[in-house]
Amino acid sequence: MRRPLVAGNWKMHGTRHSVAELLAGLNAQQWPEQVDLLIAPPALFIQQCREALGSSPLQLAGQDCAWQAEQGALTGEISPAQLRDAGCQYVLVGHSERRSLLGESDELVCRKFAAALASGLRPILCVGETREQRDADETADVVGRQLQVVLDRFGVGGLAQGVIAYEPVWAIGTGLTASPEQAQEVHAMIRARLALLDDEQAQQVQIVYGGSVKADNAQALFSMPDIDGGLVGGASLNADEFGAIARAAGQV
Repeated sequence: MRRPLVAGNWKMHGTRHSVAELLAGLNAQQWPEQVDLLIAPPALFIQQCREALGSSPLQLAGQDCAWQAEQGALTGEISPAQLRDAGCQYVLVGHSERRSLLGESDELVCRKFAAALASGLRPILCVGETREQRDADETADVVGRQLQVVLDRFGVGGLAQGVIAYEPVWAIGTGLTASPEQAQEVHAMIRARLALLDDEQAQQVQIVYGGSVKADNAQALFSMPDIDGGLVGGASLNADEFGAIARAAGQV
């Protein structure tokens, strides 16, 4: 039985003051015990979050990491080993904003996935198509290509050590959301692709949906058989909204 997972990606938001207020709101929430919960703050605020959360079930994730596992001469980068030392358990790799705006290739994302695993982090591999690619009926090809680079190196067992986040690019920060049925179709396609290689391992992989997840659509999305939770963007900056999404995951 796969545990649901709900992750909050704060992106490039927050000041020390606003983060303190958000953390106070998060500490006031009632969290479901049967859900894996995490937040991904900007790296500047990881220590502040770690100190404020205390015994909270919320774990920490980096928003990105270097392709080199250990420390080294990469000015401006943060190694996954450093994230681990700072208290993170997870790290996002291949978020669509980094792929599209910063030109990260599938090969670079795979290197980051590898560095995260080597450092004891669980990488959250983000995959997804643009609106143009969806309209051209290329979703399966695009998502399959993004997965295949990691599969070629690590197999399904390696992917099972992380998490897959399906985030349709056209539904990120746009207010648009894939319908539960649209999202389920892609999640099922991903799991079926993994099952061709190793069905037992494929059934263990957490596949979460990211794309304008909110409290009012969370339960419908999470009730789909292959959607194991959510990667939440803007709604994770509101403690009550994020808490409601987490509780929705605990009810399915």
